[in-house]
Amino acid sequence: MAWRVPRGSGVAVVTPAAGPFAIAASLLVVGGVLKAARPADTATAMGQSGLPAAPWLVRAGALVEAGIGVAALVTGDRVAAVLVAGSYAAFTAFITMALIRGTPLASCGCFGKEDSPPTRLHVALTAAAAAAGIAVAVQPGVGLATVVRTQPLAGIPFVALVVCGVAFAYVALTSVPRVLALVHRQPGA
Repeated sequence: MAWRVPRGSGVAVVTPAAGPFAIAASLLVVGGVLKAARPADTATAMGQSGLPAAPWLVRAGALVEAGIGVAALVTGDRVAAVLVAGSYAAFTAFITMALIRGTPLASCGCFGKEDSPPTRLHVALTAAAAAAGIAVAVQPGVGLATVVRTQPLAGIPFVALVVCGVAFAYVALTSVPRVLALVHRQPGA
């Protein structure tokens, strides 16, 4: 992540990109695991977009996705950061393509089940996650375990904020679009 341990200090310095990067990496793990367990909706979304859509292919890609997230959390190094940025750049391109083409996706398949159709909010969040990966690629650091070990209160506040960020992103990508769709369907709205 964008955590550095200055020589001789023993305390990790957390840069502004550390939180967003940890959230992005954690979402890769969650999304990858969920897609590997339930690849059908992701395969459908890929097929509707003209991409290879075999469930085994979705599972393989999902496991790679989860592995990238784990590597990013464990190492926080430049290679992992570039892979995180590349993953989110690909997701951003896929969602943008679906929006531009008007592809009738019931779900983008991000979490391996029917979650929500692609939205501009989705594009913004995946683009921000790609930017966090780029920021850490420019200024790599150390893994999450080192940060937790060297932060005040055993890193609990940092981890709590990352968990909240992951929950916020999940809700923003799954529930918010469904609620907005319901609001727009209401007569007189």
